[in-house]
Amino acid sequence: MMVIGIDPHKQTHTAAAVERATGELRGERTVKARAQGHEQLLVWARALDGERLFALEDCRHVSGSLERFLLARGERVVRVPPRLMGEARKGGRSVGKSDAIDALAVARAALREPGLPAAFLAGSEREIRLLHDHRADLVAERTRIQNRLRWHLHDLDPEHEIPAGALDRRLWLDRIGRRLARLAQTAQVRISRGLVGRCRELSRRITELERELEALVAAEAGELLELVGCGPLTAAQLVGEVAGVERFATDAKLAKHGGSAPLPASSGQKQRHRLNRKGNRQLNCALHRIAVNQGRHYEPARAYLARKEAEGKSRREALRCLKRHLTRVVFRILKAIAARRTSQPSTTPTVPQIAVGLT
Repeated sequence: MMVIGIDPHKQTHTAAAVERATGELRGERTVKARAQGHEQLLVWARALDGERLFALEDCRHVSGSLERFLLARGERVVRVPPRLMGEARKGGRSVGKSDAIDALAVARAALREPGLPAAFLAGSEREIRLLHDHRADLVAERTRIQNRLRWHLHDLDPEHEIPAGALDRRLWLDRIGRRLARLAQTAQVRISRGLVGRCRELSRRITELERELEALVAAEAGELLELVGCGPLTAAQLVGEVAGVERFATDAKLAKHGGSAPLPASSGQKQRHRLNRKGNRQLNCALHRIAVNQGRHYEPARAYLARKEAEGKSRREALRCLKRHLTRVVFRILKAIAARRTSQPSTTPTVPQIAVGLT
């Protein structure tokens, strides 16, 4: 089999073909990152002997069009995290950095890690992820504008205090807008009024996106909303970051992908595990949010954490155990949803509860 590592960029894609059995470099090719270049790359790859596996450095928007092109033509594609590519490049004999060296490192990282999740043609989960990411960008932009507005308002009237979170509410924005309208229209006042209007516009758009995401998640993965501690935004983050549960053969592979699988750190008679700081951190963040909520408000999860702490684990270590269990629960829910889509919608899938496996 031939493993073709690809280092994607905005203008060009560089590929390196490596023989799987020997690790020998069989060829390199650089094409433009356009439709014609994609065709040339595929023709070149198909001219190589044997089966093919395309390994793309996972750069999201930069590699997305090439990935969709290859999948639509029946090719097998895996995504290689940039961290793995960097580690493979450091361990290589070629000193320095270039697109060809990076492409070779991507191919060898795929050879070293045969369990990398395969890529599939994106469906509704891609729309959910794009909307969720766009909402997060708007929230960050609103926070920056609110911080600037607070400094201007403090400079204009230091005695007028604004409570935390007030600038998210339309009532307070209208109140501040009326207060600014009564002042002399200096440059600072006009800037502040513009910032108030921008905050109001962003808050309206963020609310619209939240409602759209809630409707999409309810239609595509409503069973996730039945999981205690998982709201619409967290469920949207799970669906978008998993990006097709069919990519993962077991819940262990999903846990490794999301960084919720602890790493062994044992030596001699001392057996222990340590925090896994790798994997998809956005997926890990969603699991952590559910674990914290359940640890506060859900009795079976609280009992589970207490039992782990009684075994000698710290609170953080117990939360990591709960996150690993939640990964298994989320995997089963998403598998049930995928099975429902491929079968007749006459039966309702059973949703695994958090209590399963906690006793």
